[in-house]
Amino acid sequence: MDVLKHKCFLEELLFWTIKYEFPQKMVTFLLNMLPDQDYKIAFTKTFVQHYAFIMKTLKKSHESDTMSNRIVHISVQLFSNEELARQVTEECQLLDIMVTVLLYMMESCLIKSELQDEENSLHVVVNCGEALLKNNTYWPLVSDFINILSHQSVAKKFLEDHGLLVTWMNFVSFFQGMNLNKRELNEHVEFESQTYYAAFAAELEACAQPMWGLLSHCKVRETQEYTRNVVRYCLEALQDWFDAINFVDEPAPNQVTFHLPLHRYFAMFLSKAVKCQELDLDTILPDQEMLMKLMIHPLQIQASLSEIHSNMWVRNGLQIKGQAMTYVQSHFCNSMIDPDIYLLQVCASRLDPDYFISSVFERFKVVDLLTMASQHQNTVLDSEHERSMLEGALTFLVLLLSLRLHLGMTDDEILRAEMVAQLCMNDRTHSSLLDLIPENPNPKSGIIPGSLSFESVLSAVADFKAPVFEPGGSMQQGMYTPKAEVWDKEFDPVMVILRTVYRRDVQSAMDRYTAFLKQSGKFPGNPWPPYKKRTPLHPSYKGLIKLLHCKTLHIVLFTLLYKILMDHQNLSEHVLCMVLYLIELGLENSPEQESDEEESAGGQERCHDSWFPGSNLVSNMRHFINYVRVRVPETAPEVKREPPASTSSDGLASSQSSRRKSLQRENSGTAQVFSLVAERRKKFQEIINRNTSEANQVVRPKTSMKWSAPGATPQLTTAILEVKESILSLLIKLHHKLSGKQNSYYPPWLDDVDVLIHPEIPRYSHGDGMTAVERILLKAAVQSRLNKRIIEEICRKVTPPVPPKKISSAEKKTLDKEERRQKARERQQKLLAEFASRQKSFMETAMDVESPDADIAMEVATSEQHVSEAIYDCVICGQSGPSTEDRPTGLVVLLQASSVLGQCRNSTEPKRLPTTEEEQIYPWDTCAALHDVRLTTLQRYFKDSSCLQAVSIGWEGGVYVQTCGHTLHIDCHKSYMESLRNDQVLQGFSVDKGEFTCPLCRQFANSVLPCYPGNNVERSLWQSHSNKCMQDLVQEVEDLQEQLGTFPVSISSETNLSKEMESVMKDIKSTTQKKYTDYSKTPGSPDNDFLFMYSVARTNLELELVHRGGNLCSGGASTAGKRSCLNQLFHVLAMHMRLYSIDSAYNPWRKLTQPIQDKNSELSEELPEVPVLYRDVSSLLLIQILTMPQPLHKEHFACIIKVLFTLLYTQALAALSVKCSAEDRMAWKESGALKKNTSSGEKSWEVLLGHVISELSKGKMYEEGETEELTVVNPDSVECYLQQFCLPFLRITSLLQHHLFGGDLPSCQEDEEFTVLASCLGLLPSFQSAHQFTSASCLDWPVPAFDMISQWCSELASFGDRHPDQVKALLIQEPKWDLPRLLQLPENYNTIFQYYHRKTCTVCTKVPKDPAVCLVCGTFVCLKGLCCKQQSYCECVLHSQNCGAGTGIFLLINASVIIIIRGHRFCLWGSVYLDAHGEEDRDLRRGKPLYICKERYKVLEQQWVSHTFDHINKRWGPHYNGL
Repeated sequence: MDVLKHKCFLEELLFWTIKYEFPQKMVTFLLNMLPDQDYKIAFTKTFVQHYAFIMKTLKKSHESDTMSNRIVHISVQLFSNEELARQVTEECQLLDIMVTVLLYMMESCLIKSELQDEENSLHVVVNCGEALLKNNTYWPLVSDFINILSHQSVAKKFLEDHGLLVTWMNFVSFFQGMNLNKRELNEHVEFESQTYYAAFAAELEACAQPMWGLLSHCKVRETQEYTRNVVRYCLEALQDWFDAINFVDEPAPNQVTFHLPLHRYFAMFLSKAVKCQELDLDTILPDQEMLMKLMIHPLQIQASLSEIHSNMWVRNGLQIKGQAMTYVQSHFCNSMIDPDIYLLQVCASRLDPDYFISSVFERFKVVDLLTMASQHQNTVLDSEHERSMLEGALTFLVLLLSLRLHLGMTDDEILRAEMVAQLCMNDRTHSSLLDLIPENPNPKSGIIPGSLSFESVLSAVADFKAPVFEPGGSMQQGMYTPKAEVWDKEFDPVMVILRTVYRRDVQSAMDRYTAFLKQSGKFPGNPWPPYKKRTPLHPSYKGLIKLLHCKTLHIVLFTLLYKILMDHQNLSEHVLCMVLYLIELGLENSPEQESDEEESAGGQERCHDSWFPGSNLVSNMRHFINYVRVRVPETAPEVKREPPASTSSDGLASSQSSRRKSLQRENSGTAQVFSLVAERRKKFQEIINRNTSEANQVVRPKTSMKWSAPGATPQLTTAILEVKESILSLLIKLHHKLSGKQNSYYPPWLDDVDVLIHPEIPRYSHGDGMTAVERILLKAAVQSRLNKRIIEEICRKVTPPVPPKKISSAEKKTLDKEERRQKARERQQKLLAEFASRQKSFMETAMDVESPDADIAMEVATSEQHVSEAIYDCVICGQSGPSTEDRPTGLVVLLQASSVLGQCRNSTEPKRLPTTEEEQIYPWDTCAALHDVRLTTLQRYFKDSSCLQAVSIGWEGGVYVQTCGHTLHIDCHKSYMESLRNDQVLQGFSVDKGEFTCPLCRQFANSVLPCYPGNNVERSLWQSHSNKCMQDLVQEVEDLQEQLGTFPVSISSETNLSKEMESVMKDIKSTTQKKYTDYSKTPGSPDNDFLFMYSVARTNLELELVHRGGNLCSGGASTAGKRSCLNQLFHVLAMHMRLYSIDSAYNPWRKLTQPIQDKNSELSEELPEVPVLYRDVSSLLLIQILTMPQPLHKEHFACIIKVLFTLLYTQALAALSVKCSAEDRMAWKESGALKKNTSSGEKSWEVLLGHVISELSKGKMYEEGETEELTVVNPDSVECYLQQFCLPFLRITSLLQHHLFGGDLPSCQEDEEFTVLASCLGLLPSFQSAHQFTSASCLDWPVPAFDMISQWCSELASFGDRHPDQVKALLIQEPKWDLPRLLQLPENYNTIFQYYHRKTCTVCTKVPKDPAVCLVCGTFVCLKGLCCKQQSYCECVLHSQNCGAGTGIFLLINASVIIIIRGHRFCLWGSVYLDAHGEEDRDLRRGKPLYICKERYKVLEQQWVSHTFDHINKRWGPHYNGL
């Protein structure tokens, strides 16, 4: 680091720019002059000259992030230019400076390595806890280095410069062995360090990425020299490292580091050399001793992974699991686990296979388990971990022998295999797949190597599943799922195991595979992982096959097969599966040089032991092993038996003491003691001796001390076991065991010789353990005639597998235990199944929140016909009983204010969201606006109290009541609310506002609606005709309305029931805002309450109609099945309405049913009453019904409907008459007058229309200019008009009848809806035949029709005299409302984004930081904007109250997501815009073009209309008015 000497102004400028940590203005100033070529070169040289100074400033900086960004901002402009980079490299030693600066930077945070030999270690590593690593402060310098290495000319210089390579390897060795983990054996760690993030990031960025950069320049033969250089200095650095940590032959126990960058450099350059540069591997590999050392640490990591997954590291906390996951995670795996496994494969292919295999089992600590004895002692492992460690060891061997990532697969094959593995675990979205496929971490190398693109491979292996919406409310994104042939041919469990971060993903892949086989009918049971053929090995790695053909492995396989057959403990199906996999691998890859019948196994082959004659698996499979000598504890059952006289023996006990030299010479034909560990020691010793003579003295004492023979413990004794099995016979017996049948295996070639010629039969490719065994036996037979013969022999004389001769009591106990366990397991399965089915039936009844239109009968009303009282179940205390006045039961309900009805428009075309200045939405044509205008006009000309009964309110801010159908005692509910109040858990609702979730189905609710005692639905079936005449009924209805106090629950005595009814009424009132309940000119007048109450009933009926699609054609029960609470609601409303008396003089019933004599009321000075023809008939209906004593008689209900229908019909005729032209009017008037005196005059619309026209002509009704006319005035169109006019009333009335009296609604075609409903309501005499049906035939006048009509028309005429301009405007028009719809959105999201993200807010005229737009009315609002806050309410919350009475649906422009505001809570709903692959892009992070997903938008609209946001969306939170 030289002293800086400044010679020019530029240098001075740069110096101060660095000193002040790159102020933005200076950076811009210096960069702005770069287009000048001379300046560019001068500036680059100055920058390089100050590089060390930049590093020092960066290390000291407090704002290192900002500074880093600015440094890179400059350097990326300078170093991305290859020409410039090359020039500076030549003239200013850029590479030297960079490497030195990096080295110097890291030197400041080194600590002593504790790996291996804590006391005497000379190795130093970086300390991952330092800020330098924790905050990634080094990244700008490393990123510059990676940047310049991407230029071929610069990288060549680097790879040719030996001095630089030495320095660089020195730098890399600082990371070798960092972040060492020591296994905690006693206490749990107090503090979980999170340093591993820094360690993994550092290895990836500072070591791996430069490595990938260099590798990208070693692609052709001419670059062999570079590889040789790197490998050479890498090995030197490794040798230094082994010396520094004092490493001999055994790794220190209980410690692991995941960071071996030197090993990985070595591995990756080897792989490149063979794959691309045609180098001979052996010329660059080191000697055997070095290979033995090289394999130790990567193998240690593999064993530790298995230990971590076996929960042996739990005391180290969660972070150790985090490390194990990061090591295999997609961004790290091809710089970490892949090179490690490749390096182990290289070592395995060059070392003695027996040595390698025994090393693996020793590392995994399962050597002691590999004994033929039924009991053993494991000195290094607890028995509960034995099984999973054995599985780990075998799985690792399978991985090692199956993976071909670096051993011969092409880039395209690799990409395909990776993709298949990810898709098999789970369906994936396009973006997550891109993220999960390991990419080449060097950013310049492009996402995926290889000629085939990501997309073409994806379309070859996967099918696209379009985004769907699940009924549970969870929105699926567009997913890719594996094609059937991929499951069939390409599913590779080995690749899946390699790539799973979570163990559950392996299970998930197997479950999906099982489902595929069931579905396609290939295999019904539980399949085993399929065996997949591998790509051929590259010739350089042929040595790897030797592992499959070595005695040690065969002994292990034999032993494990024997143990599984004999049901020894700690073995599992997974172990068997892996054992069979290894046998199959061995058969698939048999060494070519062996002849079929190897009788000539030389004498020297046999001397070392007599387990197996040779090393070829094909021939060893048939070799029978008669007796084995084992070392067992004295308690073991084997000891009791006397050995036969002729025995000589063998054991797999891992004790050195049991290897007796004398025995070895005895008799070469009999089995011998074989010890894995001792074998391994011997091999290592031979190699060491070959290499160095003096190493011997150093090594031996040390290892023998560490490994005092476990066999020397006194309790062990030697026993001799009679085995008499070969691998083939064990396999056949296993087949019997797996199938549970004797003689289940029959050699297939005896029936069909072709099997031997074409062994690839599809029926063997999928299946369970039996299939696997059959496949292996077939392969063994195909490979050798002798094997075939032996298999046939075994099958002929097969006997049941021989259990050990005497079963000792200890074993009996374990067997009983197993049986008991099995039975317990079966019992548990049964219980669980029963529980699941119960749960399912419960789900089917109760939990059907998700689809509001499903028909589910809840037990609100028992279904027998003649029940005196309804019985309710309380979901809290579980008791059943009727609802009584003292202890009322209530329905769990959710009350919410709604303006959905008010959003109906009278056009069928939905409005579009404005995306240009021209398209604006004006709310004049909405239902709410028109009703508002009408009420205001009426109030101008008529008496206020009468106006408030002539209309309904609640189009905006009406209260909608819905229930989940569950009932509870009201006192139980109160104590439930208390317990919720005391519960400190953060709920998504506010208990103080009365909110809770239904105790049974957890549906959101906020009140309880008391159930009225008695039967809740009057069951008197519909009599065809009551025998009373119309006049009597009319009189009865009037009398009933007069008796005010006769409500069955006497109001005077306060019962619990009436109190509850009052409190629920208060709840209903407080649900909506005051402005939606106060319409009277005198605030607080009782007329307001009266109007509000019957309007609540109207709102609920109208909404139910909307939910049914606007008509009743579908019929059936109510939308929510019996989950409607309208009946209970009517009782509560009726009880309160009857508190308000209607002055009998003003009772509308009289005006409808009696001609009035006196005319003098007209002269009084106060405003007149609203004329009957201006009154809304549906409102009148509800007033009549709700002021009658409950329960109502059906005949009175029918009477009220008939009377009101006459009024409605007259209104229709009046509206029609206004629409006709003057000539038509004259014509109708005359034709009507002619027929007036016929018998059916009162039931003919022509006569009535003529009469209406003549009556109305008296006033000034027709004087105004012509209004829009009916196009063709022929009888059919008139009839159609009249029916359409009356239909809305008929629908509301039918619904009301359905809720009050039960009985299903009939279903019908749209064109016959009028007739069906009319007859259902009893308006239509039953003898009427359909073909000559007219709407007028439904009329049933209580008094002569012409008198009544004249009276009603005269009211209009007198009003017309005073206000001729209004008389026509106030006539009730034909209501043509379309269903409520959200605004239509444009196809492409960009259209919305471009218009709104720069749009200024109308309130504060600024461009909002978070713009949002209301999807109901199109208003543009500032989300969270303080600028538009009014009385502590932010604009979105305010708008949700004004536009939706507390419900707002907003599209957030900058995030493409929709948020829902409901009262005081809000939730993120999701997005209705998806990219081409069906995925959301929340916050527009990925920047993909987005298109509307119509299905999702439909679902949003449906939730809005059906008011189910609260039930379907689960994640609600309070917004504190801050949105």
